[in-house]
Amino acid sequence: MTWEDYKENVKAEDEMAKKEIEEAEERAYIVSALIKKRNELGISQRELARMCDMPQSSVARIESYKTSPNLDTLLKLFQHLNLNLTVTPAPTNR
Repeated sequence: MTWEDYKENVKAEDEMAKKEIEEAEERAYIVSALIKKRNELGISQRELARMCDMPQSSVARIESYKTSPNLDTLLKLFQHLNLNLTVTPAPTNR
């Protein structure tokens, strides 16, 4: 059984676990996009933090999933990385 198979099995069996897994996947997608773009631009965590007027440790905690940024912080980071945050309706089967 693969990890994807396992996740799908858990999601099918437990509605609360399904919600938690999907939320974690959404957070991971956002943070991964942030890290990927920062690296593509050749910007260090320290440089990004300076651009956003925040401590480098805050960027590190966000990138290591130790904390979730509030919306203002996320938008500030995305602005300096030339990323957009798009909101779309959730599927009705959630």
